[in-house]
Amino acid sequence: MIELEDVPELNNPVVIAAFEGWNDAGEAATAAIDHLVDVWDADAIAALDPEEYYDFQVNRPRVVLEDGRRRIHWRTTRILVARSAGLDRDVILIQGIEPSFRWRAFTIELMEFAQEVGASTVFTLGALMADVAHTRPIPVTATSDDDDVIHRFDLEPSRYEGPTGIVGVLADAATQSGMQSLSCWAAVPHYAGHSPSPKATLALISRLEELLDATIPHGDLTDGAKAWERGINELADTDEEVAEYVQSLEEAQDTADLPEASGDAIAREFERYLRRRGQEGPG
Repeated sequence: MIELEDVPELNNPVVIAAFEGWNDAGEAATAAIDHLVDVWDADAIAALDPEEYYDFQVNRPRVVLEDGRRRIHWRTTRILVARSAGLDRDVILIQGIEPSFRWRAFTIELMEFAQEVGASTVFTLGALMADVAHTRPIPVTATSDDDDVIHRFDLEPSRYEGPTGIVGVLADAATQSGMQSLSCWAAVPHYAGHSPSPKATLALISRLEELLDATIPHGDLTDGAKAWERGINELADTDEEVAEYVQSLEEAQDTADLPEASGDAIAREFERYLRRRGQEGPG
């Protein structure tokens, strides 16, 4: 752990984490953390040593200019603290990249930090590509393995079996460390999941508002979500097959009272998605 600033004494902090890569369709989850960092004016207090966890041929360092001088910026996982989030507690934000190796050491390091500062609850954010229509609300499912957490927050029990990413590993590590653990996943239309999706990011932020019982400023996410939807509409207007496919998704969701928004349906889609990724290998 590389300390960037002295860690202040925190008030019953909650952890919210997301990672680039396998768990981040449409960059929705990491964009949600970026948004929280911005609206809550979070300060970076620590970072993980990238030498320990990242393959630099996959996550290459970048040359940046600062005050007219060139320097190397090493991408890694950062820990930030928000003390003006409008909650009755502080927030720890974990913003990073899925590690290339030493996952157990990676999660242990993060969980030890969380315990040291008194965190009791960990939210992990993810996004997956699914058979949903971009014109409908983005489904977000929240799950947990803890019966008390399930009843307290009215969540879906997690029944998924199969390959997982660092989000799943971190959520399990939180539970094993005695902390409450919740996972929120946005379902991003698979035909539009390879570009940033502010609509999915907004859906995750809205779900966090419900779970935290707090108001989070939406900033430009609402306008961004509308622009994203208009862009996909324009694509559909120029491609008859895409337009027909979107219409079939809309009809399926509307006719069956949005079954794709149910926890069981998203869990099934999540399982299919992860198994496909497991067969393909890391992208």
